[in-house]
This record gives sequence, structure tokens and C-alpha cells, in this order.
Amino acid sequence: MGNLEIIGIEGIGEISDGDSLAEIISAAAATQGSPLRADDCLVVTQKVVSKAEGRLVALDHDDTEGRLALIEAESHRILRRRDDLVISETKHGFICANAGIDLSNVDDGVVALLPKDGDTSAHRIRNAIRALAGIEIGVVISDTFGRAWRHGLTDVAIGVAGLAAILDLRGENDSRGRELRVTEVALADEVAGAAELVMGKALGIPAAIVRGLEAAWFVDGSVRDLIRPAHDDLFR
Repeated sequence: MGNLEIIGIEGIGEISDGDSLAEIISAAAATQGSPLRADDCLVVTQKVVSKAEGRLVALDHDDTEGRLALIEAESHRILRRRDDLVISETKHGFICANAGIDLSNVDDGVVALLPKDGDTSAHRIRNAIRALAGIEIGVVISDTFGRAWRHGLTDVAIGVAGLAAILDLRGENDSRGRELRVTEVALADEVAGAAELVMGKALGIPAAIVRGLEAAWFVDGSVRDLIRPAHDDLFR
């Protein structure tokens, strides 16, 4: 891989239920002089996807009991609780705080839920871009997660289309000629984290283009490839 370019897409504006993200994002990218190209990877934040898909529900932000009830409804199981913080496994299989329910960048009295199926959301955007522009791109839906035993937040993939979620390097050799036995690179997560550098948390930039990825990486992938099966997880 040569140079990698990451371009934040500005001017997208407020998103409402039923909006076509593909049309809005494509137009904004073209207006700022960076139209989407074939083999780009478009990274779109969960928040605007949830808004476009009507995944907003009314909830008083001070209603602790109501929030906990909603977290339980959106969870497959609760792993840990401490004060107001809940770590749960969502119905998608994600381990995250508060089932991914988000109070930031939404109106008072409203919270955003995760998309019902991030892969489906990513495919919907990818297919619409193909219809609009006649190009094939990858799409990653991103969200901000914490990580066990590490401070700080980072963006990860919660939906993938047209891009490998995992690069399986097992069986290949490292630079010293040694065979790689366990190396699987979380490509979709790395792309999501890279895009977050230009989107930020308070910049109002909900989408970015990651340009320059290897052509061979643009294959059918799924966020499910990133979820470790329970029988392989030493911490369950």
C-alpha cells in the first residue's frame, strides 16, 4: 500500500428519519471537491445512520430507571454494573457500555439506539452509491467504544459492506521469514479508527473517505467476522 488519504466530508447537515444517506453524503463530498471514487471506503458514524433509520426513542435524560430498562431491552445479557454504568452484550454480539445507547448529539428527551443490523445499513448505503455513481466502494459504519483494561475511546466498525472486516495473515511469513500463526488484522476497526481522526467528537463531520486501501481488501466482509465466538473467549 502506498499513501493513505483520509478526507472528512463536511456540509452534511442534520439527518432525519427516511433521509437517503447515500445521496446526501455523495452530494456533500462532490460539493467540497472530493467526490467519491471507485475503491474508496466510506466511513459513516452510527449516529447519522440511526437517525436516518428512525432509531431514536423518547427518553428523559435524567430518567435513570427508564434508561436502565431501555439498556436491558437492547441487550442480550448484562455483564457488569457499577453505579449508572452498565456493560452489556448487545443483540448484535457487541460488548459495550449501555448497549450502545447514545445521548450525545441528539435533542433533549431523545436517545439514539444502535442500528438493528449494521451490515445491512452498510450494504444499503453501498448499493445506493452504486446506483447513483456507478462505482464500487467499501462502507464501514462506525461507533465509539471503550476497551477493557485501557483508558480512552476509539471508533470501531459496527457494520461492514464491500470490505474485508478481518485480514487473515495466518500461514504467511513475517519480514524475518517466520510463519505467522495467529495474526488476524481487524481491518474494518482500523479503518473506522483512522476516519475518526478527521471526524472528531464535536466537529459535526459524520462521514469520511478513506482512500488508498489495497484493492484486494475490497471483498465481502461482515462485522460478525470481528466478534470472537464464546468458545474462543477466555474471559467469558
